Amino acid sequence: MSASLLQIIETRLGDHNPRRNRLRRLMKRSAVAMILQIRDSKLHILMIKRAEREGDPWSGHMAFPGGRMDKTDINGYAVATRETAEEVGLTLGPQDECIGRLSELNAKPHRGALGMAVSPFVFRLDREVMFTTNYEVAEVIWIPLEFLVDAGNREEMTWTYRGAGISLPCYRYQGRCIWGLSLMMLDELLDLVEGRNPRRLGWRRR
Repeated sequence: MSASLLQIIETRLGDHNPRRNRLRRLMKRSAVAMILQIRDSKLHILMIKRAEREGDPWSGHMAFPGGRMDKTDINGYAVATRETAEEVGLTLGPQDECIGRLSELNAKPHRGALGMAVSPFVFRLDREVMFTTNYEVAEVIWIPLEFLVDAGNREEMTWTYRGAGISLPCYRYQGRCIWGLSLMMLDELLDLVEGRNPRRLGWRRR
């Protein structure tokens, strides 16, 4: 199942035409690495739990390794690989195939007109690795993709924004809540696997 699931993802990513933000050249930019690996005969995806840090809008959130583009980065791919090395100690090299990318998302700004364009890159990892996290990362978690494909594992959470409670979709895996931008990226990946599932609709990413 896992090998065929990975093959489906690789094939459909090859045919995928991800959207790009038309204003990306005017926006701040960032990128993340969505890393797939078959572990114990099941396909998993790598996620991190961000460390609790005052002033960090994503403090404590479940996320993918990644971060903001700096002056040394020539493109989004370079951002994703550099940040992965910095955050979890994994150097993605030529042997770790980038099998495609997903649509850019817009991380809304706290102030100002434009947000931040976030580019997700999908990698296939076929080797055993050890992780060394930096101060930005509390832990590294491998999530079984079959858990996410099962829409019966979809739940709801309440997000408080400007004093109002907003109901949003999420997954809860071993006490960790996956929602927000990370869930939007996963939804697009899952759509490639099985098409649009009505049980995954709702707030959506567009």
